[in-house]
Formats: sequence, structure tokens, C-alpha cells
Amino acid sequence: MPDLPLSGIRVCDLTWIIAGPTATRVLADFGADVIRVEHQQAIDPIRVGRPINGERTTLNNSGFFNYFNRNKRSMLLNVRHPLGMELLHRLIAISDVVIENFSSGVLDSWELSYEAQKTINPGVIYCSISGFGHSGRDKHFTTWGPTAQALSGLTLMSGLPGEPPAGWGYSYMDHTAGYYGAIAILMALHHRNRTGEGQHIDISQVEAGMVLTGPAILDYTVNGRSFRRPGMPPGNHAWEPAIAPHNTYPCAGEDRWIAIAVRNDAEWLAMVRAMGEPAWANDGRFSTNASRLAHQDELDAGIAVWTSTRDEYRLMHLLQAAGVPAGVCQSPGDRVEKDEQFRARNWWAAMPHAEMGEASEFDGVTPRLSHTPGTNRTASPLLGAHTHEVTTDLLGLSNEEFAEYEAMGVFM
Repeated sequence: MPDLPLSGIRVCDLTWIIAGPTATRVLADFGADVIRVEHQQAIDPIRVGRPINGERTTLNNSGFFNYFNRNKRSMLLNVRHPLGMELLHRLIAISDVVIENFSSGVLDSWELSYEAQKTINPGVIYCSISGFGHSGRDKHFTTWGPTAQALSGLTLMSGLPGEPPAGWGYSYMDHTAGYYGAIAILMALHHRNRTGEGQHIDISQVEAGMVLTGPAILDYTVNGRSFRRPGMPPGNHAWEPAIAPHNTYPCAGEDRWIAIAVRNDAEWLAMVRAMGEPAWANDGRFSTNASRLAHQDELDAGIAVWTSTRDEYRLMHLLQAAGVPAGVCQSPGDRVEKDEQFRARNWWAAMPHAEMGEASEFDGVTPRLSHTPGTNRTASPLLGAHTHEVTTDLLGLSNEEFAEYEAMGVFM
């Protein structure tokens, strides 16, 4: 991998679940040698996370795990065994980066604080990702991505007026913290290249979420407006600016929808022509944006009758050709099988997996670098698949020593 930006960078990956593996996935995509240190008695729950390939769960057939852990290696290591901890020290000694997303204090309990790691490897970059960071009153609290979303204020900001907060969907802050981790590691590597100094990167997921609340806090501070304003229109109706029609409408087939947003009278007239100028659409109640807003329920009902018998993609192309903003409400399958933009950019790729075959579709690498683009090279590793390779090639064990360590329970 000499042509990849992070070729030659080694990462001792102690991460699990989502936040940490998101960060190391970015590094691995661009050439870093990411070595997952795993333990059979404390399996990463994502290894058994759905969806799975096949009828029953194994430790290697999770599409969820495969998604987050492409381009990495896996070694088994029982760090509770003295010889296991010794091998971890050896791995830290030859690594550029050590990263974990355990609760604050876990690595301290292993006697592997940043100060301890510096004695093993003076130039090490140690990245920790936790809910509250490694300092302060709340540093020992345990969080997950959705918890961090709530504590940062993001959960309250979501949902409709008069309804309970809806949350930001699937583990948003785990992904965000992972991206922060990858960016911070790249900055620390740049700093080390100039100065020779490693450093500790301490990421709080709650703080990463707080940054995203800035516009809402500023609006409330300056204008006294709540982010979830009373009186906001229901459902998918627009409120700023208030325009109509602005909604999602049913199409032919089961649970197929199209979003349509008409911003002005010219676009409304274009839509009426695209619909074949039905008599109801020429009613005076729909002649101006103000009158359409006043009669949105009737307007939506008329549009739904028209859309409900039509294919959503043909309808989207028809409306877009007429100059009307419209888009299919895509399912996950649509993004893989029908999205022309992704197809044109060769975004999806299959990679062979030792247990699952080529059943998995991988998304491409973001961002795209013109001279040194990241690559999809290998699917996620089988549990412990690289234990012998890492311990003998990198950590200096002979085959005889490997067999002895294995018999003593070091590789579990």
C-alpha cells in the first residue's frame, strides 16, 4: 500500500461498538495498518449485531461488524494474562497510534494511562473517546451515542412541537465522535512529523454534540425563539419559508413515496401541466402560494390521488424535467440498487469475506483524493485471524513460543 496516504502508520486498535471503529475505519481506508486487539471472553457486541448473513449468528457473519471493520486485522490477546499484557506493551511500542473508546479509567486500571504509554513509546499518539472525556466531575459516567445526544441537547431539538423529543435516529453521536477521532489523529500525526512529539487526544462525545447545537442556542439567545417552536406546521409541511405544496405523497406499490416542494407560482403552474391540468388544480383556492397554504389539506389530497397510481422514479424524472423539485423517498435497497448517481461514481463494491462470500456491498471511501485515494481492500477480519501473523511477524515470537503462549491461554 505504498501509494496510500497513511501507509506505514500502525494503529493499536482497542476499540469496540461504533465510535472507535468508525475512527479506525477511516484510518484503515487510507492505508494505516489497523490491528484490532480482541478477547474471546469480551467479544465486541457488534460482532453479533444484525443484520447477519445466514440463518444463525456466528462471530464473523454480522453485516454490521463487516461495515465498520473493513481493511483491518484482528488478533486475539488476553491482556489479563501477564504474558498477554507484555505482548500488548510490545504492540504499543511499535505503533504510532493507540485508540480506545472504553469508559474513562479502563486503561488506567490496566496501568496504561498516557503517561505509562509514553514510557513504552515516547512518540505514541493515544486517542481516547468517551462520553464526558477523561477529566472533570463526570468523567467516570458511562454513556452510549444516544445518551450523549440527549446530554448535549440534540435529542430535545428533534421532533415536532407538542410531541416528545424524537432523538436523532441511529447512534448519531457515535459516528460523529468517530469522525472527530480520525481528524484529531491526523492532526496529531502532522504535529509529530514536525516536532517528534506524541500526545493524548481526549474526546468527549457530549462536547462533540454540544457544538452542533450552536445555531439553536444563538437563535434563542438573540431572538428568544425556541428551536421547536409552538405553532410549527404538522408533518412535512414547510414553515420557513412557508410554501405549498410541500409534503411526501404515496406512489404505486407498498410504502413508496415521493417528496415534492413547490417554491413559487411558476413551479406550481409547471406541476399542474405535468399532472395533465386536472380541473381541481385550476381551482382558485390553489392559484397563489397564500391560498395554497390556506387549503393545504385539500391540495395534498388532490396530489396524492395523482401520485398514488404512478411509479415513484418515473414521477420524479417527470417533475424534475418540468422544473419542479421532487425526489423519491428512497429505501436502503434503493440506494444500493437504483440510485443512478452512486452507480455513476462506482460507489458500491463487493469484497470477498472468508465466511460470508461476496454477499456484502461496501460503500466507497470518503473523501476522494485524486492522487492518493483510499481503497476497499479487505472485508472485516475473522475473529483472531491475524493473531499468529502479528505476534510472529511484528512482535517477535517464534512459532514455538506462539504454541506455548497459546497453550497458556494468552490468545483468547
